[in-house]
Amino acid sequence: MDHFQTYEVFEQKKRGTHHIHVGSVHAPSSELAMMFAKEQYSRRGQCVNLWVVKTSEILATQYEDADIFETTASKHHRDPNSYKVMDRIKAFKERQKQNA
Repeated sequence: MDHFQTYEVFEQKKRGTHHIHVGSVHAPSSELAMMFAKEQYSRRGQCVNLWVVKTSEILATQYEDADIFETTASKHHRDPNSYKVMDRIKAFKERQKQNA
């Protein structure tokens, strides 16, 4: 198995949904990896699409670089919790009642 490569398998349960990682297969080529993935993962349940990706081709961030995911305090507009929509709607309805 020295000449086999590891491939990560992602499956899509229904059209339009995200692909989800379901496991790995070992194969000598991408074509055989797809065949092995079909046999191992799609026969168990509903599946409409598979991806196989060489594990060596996956790029990942380093845990030491976690600060790139932190948000700054000046970006409140990106956080939905910073919007108080219901308070504004209630205030608008109250003004409408008073003007009627």
